[in-house]
Amino acid sequence: MSEQADSGAAASGSGRALGLAALSWLVPGAGHFAVGKLRKGLVFLLVILVTVLIGCELQGNLYRVIAGQPLTLLGTVASLGAGLPYLALRFVFHYQGDVMARGYEYGTAFLVTAGLMNWLVVLDAWDRARTHGAEREEGE
Repeated sequence: MSEQADSGAAASGSGRALGLAALSWLVPGAGHFAVGKLRKGLVFLLVILVTVLIGCELQGNLYRVIAGQPLTLLGTVASLGAGLPYLALRFVFHYQGDVMARGYEYGTAFLVTAGLMNWLVVLDAWDRARTHGAEREEGE
């Protein structure tokens, strides 16, 4: 195969991997579904959704950027990792935790953890897509 064809195949594989990573970010576990890891994708989806639900039940803080408070940027990036659940809670349901709730701190930890777990799931889906794509190209 020519160098140009090799670089085109690599770019195609990278694009597919990035697409699956984006899908996995948006819907936790969806990238694993797409590469044929159905059970693993389902487990990731359920664990992340249950973690978000527990965080909401405990009235935790769903981070958003607040001007003059730079640490909120880190919390927002972590929480935003949950993808569609974060976006739905924030923009559809206008969820806000209750700082006076008994479980506020724990709930915040659950919401941040759900986002961080999904960032790891995104990286795993991206890696699996790259690895699966490379194996497929070698077989051709």
